[in-house]
Amino acid sequence: MKLILQAFEWYLPADAKHWENLTKLTPKIKELGISGVWLPPASKGAAGINDVGYGIYDFYDLGEFDQKGTVSTKYGTKEEYIKLVESLQAQGIEAYADIVFDHMMGADESETVKAVQYNFSNRLQPESGVEDVEVWTKFTFPGRAGKYNDYIWTAKNFSGVDYDQRSKEHAIFAIQGQKWSPQVDDENGNFDYLMGANLDMSVPETVEQLEKWGHWFTDNVKIDGFRLDAVKHIDFHYFKTWLMNRQKQMGKDADLFVVGEYWSDEIGKLTNYLDESGNVLNLFDVPLHFNLYRASSSDGAFDMRDIFAGTLTDVRPDYAVTFVDNHDTQEGQALQSWVQGWFKEQAYALILLRKAGVPVVFWGDLMGIPSRKVGAVGTGLENMMKLRSQFEMKQQSDYLDHPDVIGWTALGDFDQEETGLAVILTNSKGGSKWMTIGAGQAHKVYVDLLGHNKDNIILNDEGRAEFPVNDGTVSIWIAQEIAAELLSSANDESENFLRNNKK
Repeated sequence: MKLILQAFEWYLPADAKHWENLTKLTPKIKELGISGVWLPPASKGAAGINDVGYGIYDFYDLGEFDQKGTVSTKYGTKEEYIKLVESLQAQGIEAYADIVFDHMMGADESETVKAVQYNFSNRLQPESGVEDVEVWTKFTFPGRAGKYNDYIWTAKNFSGVDYDQRSKEHAIFAIQGQKWSPQVDDENGNFDYLMGANLDMSVPETVEQLEKWGHWFTDNVKIDGFRLDAVKHIDFHYFKTWLMNRQKQMGKDADLFVVGEYWSDEIGKLTNYLDESGNVLNLFDVPLHFNLYRASSSDGAFDMRDIFAGTLTDVRPDYAVTFVDNHDTQEGQALQSWVQGWFKEQAYALILLRKAGVPVVFWGDLMGIPSRKVGAVGTGLENMMKLRSQFEMKQQSDYLDHPDVIGWTALGDFDQEETGLAVILTNSKGGSKWMTIGAGQAHKVYVDLLGHNKDNIILNDEGRAEFPVNDGTVSIWIAQEIAAELLSSANDESENFLRNNKK
């Protein structure tokens, strides 16, 4: 079963060592059962070595040119990036590139243009007449000196900016002659503009240049798929052609995995995007993230029967990419909505050990966030990851029938032998549930993989038993012999890997 690692968090050291460190860790990443790795944006950002990658400056500079005060990006050099991708692929792990096409930042020169100022809360409401503004929209990339591509980006490529150099005013300025795309999220009236110099996809030259870069990047990096940033702010139809061209370029047999970030907890907006974009990509299940967040921060008041209500996992499971937290939800970030630590194991059980959705494990949960004194989730997460990677789930039965204590069972194959599992969790007081795994498991001994419950359970003639869970925890009941194999493997591989590489 597919399992993705988001291989970065916001507060990684700006030491240009991340690509190199990940390359060294690749064999152990494989041992944890990870099938794909989402890498952070590789192009040079406006803040140079301190840029996480979303303040995109030069698409073609993957850590090769002396620009913005550095040759390396925050993560390393172009050579190290390509070596990492090759290392992952050599282990049978796919590599996914983070693509930022919404905006550009850190222009080399300013230009004077005519523009209209718009309301921050309603981008359809003008706040001024046409006025002259000095904007940073000319990208000449002097450090690269035309290598790979000599195109100069100017104001004609952008629909808006947020700063007038002349007046020193921060506001949203729509450049005259350009316009907001109507095919974007309707938050704030029209959410085409997000930040920086906003790329205008109605301009043929803009689209042409992004296509040229996409072809160059895919040829040079040999990537396996893409994570697309901020798709709610980009014309809903744009990626149809761009992704189709990447698929053709990679070959008809290429299994191109693509996931878009549409940050909204309104399920109707996500399904509308899927429909408008022609179902050419998956989407992160943001509504599920918020359900997990609310369950962790409501002192047990969240009704766990509704944990999947209004989620992509529920209504479009074939297009759902599930996650607990990511770099944007971390404490201190604009989209902060951090799932509390006591609920992390429950949250990961809900995405790792069910049939629906493709789960993503966050680097900060697996490795910790030392700069913020946030610890890793621990061996419970590692054991769930290994179980996920080796358990081929075929049948699932839900027991989502209590406001606090919920569970489910599943049948499948582990190393080609039929087995099962039972998961029971709570966001409040503990309890128990009678749940059926299957008659084929009758009289087998089941144990709690996470060790929260120490007693063994013997299934009855129907493969049924009363499974307990302690207050505020999750228990994962699996056959005793499988637990022994997983725990031995985790102790030998995963635990040492994590202990030796947390920073």
